[in-house]
Amino acid sequence: MQGLLAAACARILGAPHKIVGASRTDAGVHALRQVASLATDSPIAPMVLARALNALLPDAVRVVDAGEAPAGFSARRAARGKRYAYLIDRAPVADPFLRRYAWHVPYALDAAAMTKGLAALRGAHDFSAFCAAPGRGRTPRCTVRSARIVRRGTRLAILVSADSFLHHMVRNVVGSLVEVGRGARPPEWMAEVLAGRDRTLAGPTAPAHGLVLVRVMYGGGR
Repeated sequence: MQGLLAAACARILGAPHKIVGASRTDAGVHALRQVASLATDSPIAPMVLARALNALLPDAVRVVDAGEAPAGFSARRAARGKRYAYLIDRAPVADPFLRRYAWHVPYALDAAAMTKGLAALRGAHDFSAFCAAPGRGRTPRCTVRSARIVRRGTRLAILVSADSFLHHMVRNVVGSLVEVGRGARPPEWMAEVLAGRDRTLAGPTAPAHGLVLVRVMYGGGR
């Protein structure tokens, strides 16, 4: 997405501009409210720029709002947290309308056990056990502010909000929770994995297409 925005901005503004995204997502992961910032001397109004961008961007990428930010604002540095949702389709037969947005798990899952296991992740912890690679100089410590499971019929959504996320963190958490849900592991196993700080102790990585960046949070809880 960042590359698409940069290319479109260059065409509209007549010169390359650096686009700063609030969060990097893996290939296949979706975003509902991604936030990006750029600095420009152009007199073009923000919403006029938004309409011009939408005229050039592919249909899968839309600018839904635009506005002026304080000088020096960075969508990434100013972010105070993010919220992700992971959707699981538990129906015996996969819903064709969800195939691009949900992981089809065609066997029974104990949502109560998954909820109990997920509770162990709330708070400030070292999430090395659920991290593919923390990155150079990156601390593996994150604070999970909320984590819950919502059930709607055969659909199950895992929602996690934190001050920061590690590479594949949510997908690794979901893969481990599915192990709990199908009875392969007890709920207490999630706390044991977390304490172990070893990626090899956790479950598999859930597919990327079920994950959605729901929102980026800034000052004042917005």
